Amino acid sequence: MLKRLLTLVFACATLAATTGCAVNRATANVMPDADLGKVKSLYVVKDPKDERGIDELIKKNLAKRGYQVEGGLEQAPPYKADAVVTYLDKWMWDITMYMIELTITVRNPQNFPMASGNSLHTSLTRKSPDEMVDEVLTNILNAKK
Repeated sequence: MLKRLLTLVFACATLAATTGCAVNRATANVMPDADLGKVKSLYVVKDPKDERGIDELIKKNLAKRGYQVEGGLEQAPPYKADAVVTYLDKWMWDITMYMIELTITVRNPQNFPMASGNSLHTSLTRKSPDEMVDEVLTNILNAKK
């Protein structure tokens, strides 16, 4: 009886330890008054702390989708593009550094949010930064009305 109980406790502990690390989530929200269909040009604001080129990945992905894309440091609104893209990337160490979370926000030229998307992948479900950028932008653009 004790052996069964110990086996059950070990199995539950193993299940809890392994499933807690396998988290993935991808979401997107579009503001009710936003019309992303009218957006043809975008300005990607480079995060000054970004040393991994996430802004370049976003620009390349948007250009591949047919948008006119420029980028650089943050400017005073209004921007000379149909929309402004900002991002926040979070990184984690698990044998190697990997991006655990990416949030991308699309704003109007006056810098008010129009849409946002988020991707979270822990170590066991990790994706490359390029894949996470693609996932977030796909979800934002598919969420449009």
